[in-house]
This record gives sequence, C-alpha cells and structure tokens, in this order.
Amino acid sequence: MRIGLIGAGAVGQSVGALLAESGWCSELLVASGSQVSAHGLATDLEDLTQVTGSPVRVTVAVPQDMGTCDAVVLSPRAAFTNSHTTDVRMAGLTANAPVIAALARAFTGYRGVAIMVTNPVDICARLFAERSGCARVVGVGSATDTARYRLALSRHFRVPVSQVRGHVIGEHGDAAVICASTTTVNGAPVKVPVQRVRDELAARPRRITSGIGRTRMGPAGAVLTALTHSLGLADGVTELSVRHGTGVWIGTPVQHTAGTPTPCPPQLDPSEAAQLAAAEEKLHHIYSQLTEEI
Repeated sequence: MRIGLIGAGAVGQSVGALLAESGWCSELLVASGSQVSAHGLATDLEDLTQVTGSPVRVTVAVPQDMGTCDAVVLSPRAAFTNSHTTDVRMAGLTANAPVIAALARAFTGYRGVAIMVTNPVDICARLFAERSGCARVVGVGSATDTARYRLALSRHFRVPVSQVRGHVIGEHGDAAVICASTTTVNGAPVKVPVQRVRDELAARPRRITSGIGRTRMGPAGAVLTALTHSLGLADGVTELSVRHGTGVWIGTPVQHTAGTPTPCPPQLDPSEAAQLAAAEEKLHHIYSQLTEEI
C-alpha cells in the first residue's frame, strides 16, 4: 500500500518511523510545508529502512502527488505560540485551519482514507472532509484520550490495563466525555474517580510537552491503529472522530470489519448525554464561526 504523510513535525516523524517499519506499507510519500524538512525526514527514514532491512520505499512528494495513495496522514502544524491554559488544543484553530483548507483543495474528490492529526482535530477533520469531498475522513484524538483513561484506571485499581474497559468520547479537548457509567474493571462495574481521572488526562500532555516539547508517540500509535483498521488490515474497535448525525465530527468507538467502519457509541447516563450534547454544540458553534472567517 502507498501512504502519504503530510507534516514533518514531531508526530509526522514518529508516524514515518512506524510506517517505515510497518511491513505492510510498500511506499511512503513525505510532504511538508518546507521542502527542507520533507527532504530531511525522508533521508532519515531512508537510513532507518537501510539499517533495519525494511523494504519500504520513501520518497519526497507534494500533496498533489498523493491522489492515488491508499491513505494520507494529515499532520501539518502552522507556526504559532500556544499560550492557552484552557482549551489548549483549540488554540491552533486560527493558524491551522487555513493550512487544512488549502490541503483540502489539493485533495478534491480524494477516494482514499484521510487520517487527521492536526488540532483541533475534530474541527480540522470536518473542515477537510467538507472542503475536499473525501468520504472517509477520520480524526485521532479520542483514541489517545481513551488509552490514557484506561491507563489511569489500571493504576488506580492496581490491575492490568487489559482488564479495563471504558471510553472517552466527544471532543478531543476540554469537552471530552468520560463514559464512567459503562466502564468496567475485570468485567464488573466500578466507581470511577472522574475528577481525578480528568485531572490526569489534562496533566499527561503537559508532562510530555514540558519534558520533550511535543506529544508524539501516543498520537503516532493512534494513527497507525487508525490506518490498519481503516485499510482492512485489522479488525476491532478504536476511538475515532467521525461524522455525527448533526454534522459535527466527534470521537466515538468505531468497529472495523474488513475495513468497513460502523460507529458503536456506548450507552450514556443522563449526565454523560448532556455533556456530549454540550460538546457537539460547542464544536458546531466554533465551526460555524470558522467557516465565516475563512
């Protein structure tokens, strides 16, 4: 399979390394806003494939070359300084939205799978889908949130992560919905310390950015999972931002069977349902304002 990778930043570099070693990707096309960074990443990935004996071919490209790729990973990031202490992921909207809109024009009518990474991921996924006409656009974000949620609970209850079942859905941001009412540990319902978990979900990315500058490995892993499931290489459930009935893109569990996606949202109690409705309204309002501006 041929995969396009747009963006040579922290996540793009990590995704590139995973794909170069994937064993199923035959060719990786790399593009970036800077040809210097695209060539730099492609050269580094070539070194990786040679050292490890990977058969993946890495080439530098432009987005217009990627129209026949089976999938494209969209992880560009415009230059801006994020000074937000709340709604941190929404801070990049003004800077990143024009970049995503321009990419959408380059992918008009694209028939492959588009994986959105750029934040705010739910807004950017919708923008790319509506401007490009691409029918299969998904965002990653809730997958990372859910992974962090399960890890936090495994440590709280002192059990292996594999025994924890639960989801974080809605916005990849402050309006994320913790589905505590349907969370189980070892198959049994539990009392989730929601505020403690929510604090940990907010603290983890801060710890990462303060230590190494950018989150990269978790989102890159979420991208790889989204690709393998969307392309029919693996079956299972993963949390993705997809189109909801109201037109917004929100995170929800999606079952993939032979590449066919079926959203399977969890049951919500009244409080969680109200939180999800508020998240949808927030995302719809922000998107409406955005489309007027650009």
